[in-house]
Amino acid sequence: MSCFSCSPRSRDLRRRRSNGAAASSRTLSRLVDSIGFDRSLTVAIKQLKKAGMEGTHEFVVECLMLLLLHHPNLVNLIGYCAEGDQRILVYEHMSQGSLENHLFDLPPNRKPLDWSTRLKIATGAARGLQYLHEVNPPVIYRDLKSSNILLDNEFNPKLSDFGLAKLGPTGDSTHVSTRVMGTYGYCAPDYYMSGKLSVKSDVYSFGVVLLELISGRKAYDMSREEGERSLIRWSRPFLNSRGYMHLADPLLNGCYPKRSLYQLAEIISLCLKEQPHMRPSTCDLTSALEHVVSQAQPNVASASSSKPRVQKNNSITLR
Repeated sequence: MSCFSCSPRSRDLRRRRSNGAAASSRTLSRLVDSIGFDRSLTVAIKQLKKAGMEGTHEFVVECLMLLLLHHPNLVNLIGYCAEGDQRILVYEHMSQGSLENHLFDLPPNRKPLDWSTRLKIATGAARGLQYLHEVNPPVIYRDLKSSNILLDNEFNPKLSDFGLAKLGPTGDSTHVSTRVMGTYGYCAPDYYMSGKLSVKSDVYSFGVVLLELISGRKAYDMSREEGERSLIRWSRPFLNSRGYMHLADPLLNGCYPKRSLYQLAEIISLCLKEQPHMRPSTCDLTSALEHVVSQAQPNVASASSSKPRVQKNNSITLR
């Protein structure tokens, strides 16, 4: 068996299991023997389901990525273990679960996210993505979606699940050619059609997540009528006109600044451009979102002077 601990502590573990899979008690007990934890520490345990070379590859990629990359908006890997066909990852526990759990099919006792919290999550996720894109060589996340954005007790977001991550192009190259992988509804059309993967593929996926955040709708929802199942298809008429108010999540009950909503709608439009070179960089995306946060006021109703402008270098300017 091969086990690794990022931070040795005393020997006790309160087990929390993710992905609905319980690791074998034998492997877990040996993992606990090799990795000590504080008695008050709560962790999340993920057991990878995929067997064979593909499952092993994703396990190795995720371990390496999280051992080499460190940022406040990336989930922390505490340890990992491989024994036989068991592949186990031990993460820091994110008490509020995933963003997906706070946007869709809410139980009666769960309050919907307010506007400021949604902006906070969007900005933090953008910072994490920017960090990935600015390391050398850049890391393309490739599976950005609301279920992979985890939230701590104060709703600070952290990107998780790096099994599909891939090193990006270097030098003068703009993309890498690879097998198309990811989640339907979030995948950039240029990558889906050609297999050409770039950091701008992640920007498109981020645009979809941002659209989920403001609308409360899933990227693809089979429970809706055919014309409304695809979030991108449903939103296009509102993103390309002054009908942006139709994008707002009904659960917000109108409690959001119109100017802020308009700004986000324009940012989403840029992220979802068909041509990847027309999409903004994550650096500019983060700056634009930080500007929206700084300008968001509860009683602001005017949106006329808030449209983002794209400069010749594809940077975003918000006024």
